[in-house]
Amino acid sequence: MDTTLLAALADPARWRLVSLLAERPRPVGVLARLADARQPQTTKHLQTLERAGVVSSRRVGQRRLYALRPGPLRDLATALNRLADTADRPGGPGEVHDRHAAGLDAERRAAEAPGWADGRSFGFRRSLAGSPARVWRHLTEPSLLTRWWTPDDLRVSELVFEARPGGRIVLEYRDLDDTDGTDVVAGRAEGAVEEARLRERLAYRMSSLLPDGGPAFTAHVSLDLAPAGTGTRLDAHWRITGSTVESADFVAGIEIGFGQSLDKLAADLAAGDDL
Repeated sequence: MDTTLLAALADPARWRLVSLLAERPRPVGVLARLADARQPQTTKHLQTLERAGVVSSRRVGQRRLYALRPGPLRDLATALNRLADTADRPGGPGEVHDRHAAGLDAERRAAEAPGWADGRSFGFRRSLAGSPARVWRHLTEPSLLTRWWTPDDLRVSELVFEARPGGRIVLEYRDLDDTDGTDVVAGRAEGAVEEARLRERLAYRMSSLLPDGGPAFTAHVSLDLAPAGTGTRLDAHWRITGSTVESADFVAGIEIGFGQSLDKLAADLAAGDDL
């Protein structure tokens, strides 16, 4: 995209001149009068537009006539439409963002007192490639967990996962593009493993932390594995306790966020990079 053109069009006075020239070519004096501006200033604006390639001029007798060049505007419109189509593609991040925003508003309205979300539950099911033993590794080994244990727009920046009853869990995550850690931490959760039946069932509790370090709520998560043909059926269940008024933003993201994480897990297992 031509940033010189964008800068030229960003000025309201120059945009007015472009609008007038879209109707027909005009001399600078007429343009200054129609735009209610001084002629020297109008001439400078027209020269900027000409350098940007959107206006051309030629001398006709005693006058300098300016005309609009539609090609650059069409190129700009094509580039802008491409950006809009990318942001608005079905099932894309923009649509997910709008769904999350709607859920966020609803949860904030519901969060009137402590305990407002206690007992809320979420269920997920996925058919995964690979045996329960292989899936178990992806659920419990930190090097494999980091591949999928965040939604699409986040990355794991710190992870501790001790896959034994009483084992410690720490999950910190940042924006996907915050590769140098200069932005604020997007979230942090701490908890403990409660049950670890090899290749069958993993259960743990995790508390998402508020900026002051206190718990926003506690999620009790169970993951049950069962053979299904050549693959594995995974049933995941979340249950909330200890919800604070400040937990609304966290609760609003569970269904979309953990669903995306499980989709990443499924894709990772299908790719077979760990074999």
